[in-house]
Amino acid sequence: MKKDIAIIGGGIGGCLAALSAAKLGKNVVLTEETKWIGGQLTSQAVPPDEHQWIEEFGCTKTYRQFRNEIRAYYKRNYPLNDTAMKSNHLNPGNAWVSRIAHEPKVALKVLYDFLQPYLSNGQIHLLLEHKITRAEVEHDEIKKVFIKNLRNAEEQSIEAQFFLDATELGDLLPLAGAEYSLGAESKDETGEYHALAEKNPEDMQSITHVFALEYAKGENHTIQKPEMYDFWRNYRAPFLKHNQLSEYIPDAATGESKYLPVFPDGNSLGLWDYRRIIDADQFEQGFFKGDISLINWPQNDYWGGSIIDVSEKKKEKHLFEAKQLSLSLLYWLQTEAPRRNGGIGYPELKLRPDIVGTNDGLALHPYIRESRRIKALHTVVEEDINADLREDKGIKRLSDSVGIGAYRIDLHPTTVTNRLFYAKSYPFEIPLGSLIPVRIKNLIPACKNIGSTQITNGCFRVHPVEWNIGEAAGTLAAFTMKNNSSLQEVFNDPHHIKELQLLLERNGIALHWPEVGAI
Repeated sequence: MKKDIAIIGGGIGGCLAALSAAKLGKNVVLTEETKWIGGQLTSQAVPPDEHQWIEEFGCTKTYRQFRNEIRAYYKRNYPLNDTAMKSNHLNPGNAWVSRIAHEPKVALKVLYDFLQPYLSNGQIHLLLEHKITRAEVEHDEIKKVFIKNLRNAEEQSIEAQFFLDATELGDLLPLAGAEYSLGAESKDETGEYHALAEKNPEDMQSITHVFALEYAKGENHTIQKPEMYDFWRNYRAPFLKHNQLSEYIPDAATGESKYLPVFPDGNSLGLWDYRRIIDADQFEQGFFKGDISLINWPQNDYWGGSIIDVSEKKKEKHLFEAKQLSLSLLYWLQTEAPRRNGGIGYPELKLRPDIVGTNDGLALHPYIRESRRIKALHTVVEEDINADLREDKGIKRLSDSVGIGAYRIDLHPTTVTNRLFYAKSYPFEIPLGSLIPVRIKNLIPACKNIGSTQITNGCFRVHPVEWNIGEAAGTLAAFTMKNNSSLQEVFNDPHHIKELQLLLERNGIALHWPEVGAI
């Protein structure tokens, strides 16, 4: 197969890279290893994590369109009550961690609506359940990649002028021989104030196997006791003062245990509402039996080991244990979690496999917070973003910005040192140089695998930022092809940079922030 651009990975970044390139007239192949496009939003079942200004500004035009379409979909198709129907800022789940918590399948529907015109005219060729296996590289240029059909094991090759890595783990980088970082860098490598003294590639952020639960009052939906339940029930990590399965979570800001009950008790927010995607009270009475929530809590964060650049045996072990942790959390909730009335267990919590598109009820893909990160011409470091380290410098303005983002620096417990890190940050601008590899000529990162560090990845990984990175990556590939130039030539030519930025702005990508404070 020959295309202008090959995008490996159909998550948020991959979808938006494909859409942006197709809008600019390019023919694209988009591959995805699961049966759903959308990554975090869909196959990983994580509602959007966003900054506090998102309803007014601070995202791309298409991301705002996506949010508007989500709300419009519910208003067109669901029997909302009058208050919800009239709300300009409808949050289907009334989650307290997401301003627009919604069902993965609704996100999937809207993403397909975005891509469908270019699927219909053939500019985007979508290959679901296909995984990259190898690449051919000559003179620092990728000539072709090979992908395997996961349904029948057949392999085919793809030739293209540009190859974009939008995989969740940065899978194309090692296959192409590209330089990349993994896990925790050392202070000598990055110069960051909070970097470790010694680097540790296996010290990755936790992964999480998300699942969906419905509150079915008066019913009993207790699952079979998971194989590893006794282990996880009694597990207490060395850095925690509470058991993993409990109503306590690690407070990243203090390192202490923080009480957070399953359901709100009047004095504290509840875990149930944290990523709730259906608040039954917003719909006509009786339409939903009860609320539906996506369970992505600190209690099912898995830090038992990295799944990147380890043996297949180790990877399978860690994926199995992560699934067992999530199922054990569910069983604990159903049988042992303390109730407000003094009883124990919530057997009425019903696993909803249909919500996440699987048979076992766990999301199609684990939630990946951190991947391989390409060695780029510009690496974003902590001092560019951390509000405490920037003191009164405010937002770092970039002459080569290709977009914007904002989120606090938020590292979940890591797999070796078990460190948590949380810091206020200033909104940031995405440098063009973070999308350009130090050596490979026709490779562009298109999601959280850009030139960042483990610390700054903690705020580059969220939904609207990955969306913007994908749009910038697709636009950069198309722009470079149109101008018959190289990535390095674009980076080194102020005229090229200005032309690229004008194109991005015409397509609805803001390049700079107004004056706002830290978050």
